Amino acid sequence: MARRCDITGKGVQYGNNVSHANNKTRRRYLPNLQYQALLSDTLGMSIGLRLSTQAIRTIEKNGGLDAFLLAERNAKLAPEARKIKRRIARAQAAKTAAAKAG
Repeated sequence: MARRCDITGKGVQYGNNVSHANNKTRRRYLPNLQYQALLSDTLGMSIGLRLSTQAIRTIEKNGGLDAFLLAERNAKLAPEARKIKRRIARAQAAKTAAAKAG
């Protein structure tokens, strides 16, 4: 399993440990990933995602998974998030069509 956030695509970064003598050794900066089950109001189910803590805070700030994904541009989302966004958009369109017909 890749060390990558399912929503933002944030992944491993590389850099140097620099000693007092200015010796440089390569190191990896791992993202703080947490497994989180988020409730989608439109789909009526919870979706399990591996998210960075920054992504969790942003989703909470924007009012939940549905509101965050629909407001965010596709270019800024990871491929997994785009799939979920399409599912939510289709479900919303079906609900509005059913409401107009009924």
